[in-house]
Amino acid sequence: MREPPPGPAPCAVAVGSFDGVHLGHQEILRRLRERSAAGGLVGTVLTFEPHPLRVLTRHPPLLLTVLEEKVALLEGMGVSRVVALPFDRELAGMAPADFVQDILQRRLDAREVLVGYNFTFGARGEGTAETLCHLGEAAGMRVFVIPPQEVGGRVISSTLIRERLSRGEVEEAAHLLGRPFSVRSRVVVGEGRGRGLGFPTANLRLPPEKLLPAEGVYAARVLWREREWSAVVNLGRRPTFGAGEAALEVHLLDFGADLYGALLEIAFLHFLRPERSFASPAELVLQIRRDVARARELLR
Repeated sequence: MREPPPGPAPCAVAVGSFDGVHLGHQEILRRLRERSAAGGLVGTVLTFEPHPLRVLTRHPPLLLTVLEEKVALLEGMGVSRVVALPFDRELAGMAPADFVQDILQRRLDAREVLVGYNFTFGARGEGTAETLCHLGEAAGMRVFVIPPQEVGGRVISSTLIRERLSRGEVEEAAHLLGRPFSVRSRVVVGEGRGRGLGFPTANLRLPPEKLLPAEGVYAARVLWREREWSAVVNLGRRPTFGAGEAALEVHLLDFGADLYGALLEIAFLHFLRPERSFASPAELVLQIRRDVARARELLR
């Protein structure tokens, strides 16, 4: 097991997977900033790569945030240091006491540790937040367990957000995330059908580990080179031309530059309609015009 780099100074550490960096996670991060400032400690997030469920289960869930996205979000929320600890069977089998002594105390010099109420660690997940409190106290560390956060009477969780996205409920997902759900990916060469219809699209490579919303048409914002553009996004299999593999196509409104190879961030804001087959390309063009008009109205 590779070791994380030694800490530059004693630190306050928030430990967890932080998939999605949702509002529940953000409360942990708020408390991390608070404790770091109060104690003159380095605010550190200890997360795991790959996600533990990708090692421990046969059918792991797709991720709300891949590592690069997660690190960018954490740093944007004032975290001084992010340590991505390689997660493997050896780490999964570590006794809870060894995790506290070897990882938190010896390697990171953690003086304070923050975790969510449902945190588990160590062999077979036997370590709980309560276990960590006892072990941390014995090791001279203060442990803070952050209670669940709720929106609309439901506890915020990555699982709940996945459920919302699987139904195309991107606005509900945004309420739980504290921001719109987004995907970062590079533009690849497509088949040129959109341009032939008068609506050129940027075709994006789909990240294999990344969760995507339900197939359909969305109004979105696209971030490119620190500028935002309104867009209509089609996520699906293009049944009018013969259903194939899932594709993510983005039509930027009032935009004419070449985007091949560009790294775009697409924020899904509103679900417009399900994807469906049309009798002819002309009928499809009429519907795309309606989609564009509706997107302009919603994104105005």
